[in-house]
Amino acid sequence: MTQELPRHDQAPPPVRTVDSIVLVNTGDGKGKSTAAFGMIMRSVARDWPVCVIQFMKSGKWRAGEVVAARQLGAEWYTHGDGFTWESDDLDRSAGIAREAWALAAEALASGRYRLVVLDEITYAINYGWIPADEVWDALRGRASTTNVICTGRNAPPALVDLADTVTEMRNIKHAYESGVRARRGIDY
Repeated sequence: MTQELPRHDQAPPPVRTVDSIVLVNTGDGKGKSTAAFGMIMRSVARDWPVCVIQFMKSGKWRAGEVVAARQLGAEWYTHGDGFTWESDDLDRSAGIAREAWALAAEALASGRYRLVVLDEITYAINYGWIPADEVWDALRGRASTTNVICTGRNAPPALVDLADTVTEMRNIKHAYESGVRARRGIDY
C-alpha cells in the first residue's frame, strides 16, 4: 500500500473547503485505534458531538480511553465479542458485527455527530460479516458534516480509494513479540 511521498518542491494544490472527510488508519503496526482516540480529544475540545462504535473489541478489557471519552461526553458503543481468535462462535460474532453496523449506519446518516469512529471495521468488512457496498454507500451518503475515522488492518482498496486521508501504521518491533503482555495505560 505504500505510495510515493509528495515532493516538497512542487506547489501545493489549490485550497478547497469541504464539510467533512473520511480518514483510514490501517496497517500491521500499533496505533490505529489510538490515533483515532486522540482525534476524539480534539473533537470534544471543539464541542463536537462524537460517536465511537467498536466492531471487534469486547468490553472485558475495561479500556481507559472508553472511560475518558465518556467523561468528556462522547457516545461509545463496544459492540464486539473479541477478535476472531477469541470467539467460540463465529456466527454469533458475525451477528454482533451486523448489529454494530446497523448502529453505525444510523450514526453516519443521522447528522447528530461531527465525528464517528468505526473502530476495527475493516475486520467486519474483510470477513464478509457486513456488506462492503453498504459501507461504501453509507460513507459516501453520510450527513454532510459528519467526519469519519475507520480503523483496522488490511483496509480494502475500495475504502482506501474512498478516503480523503489514509495512514498506514507499520510494525517494526512490538513488545508483545518478546512476550510482554498488553499493559493497562499503554495498550488499553
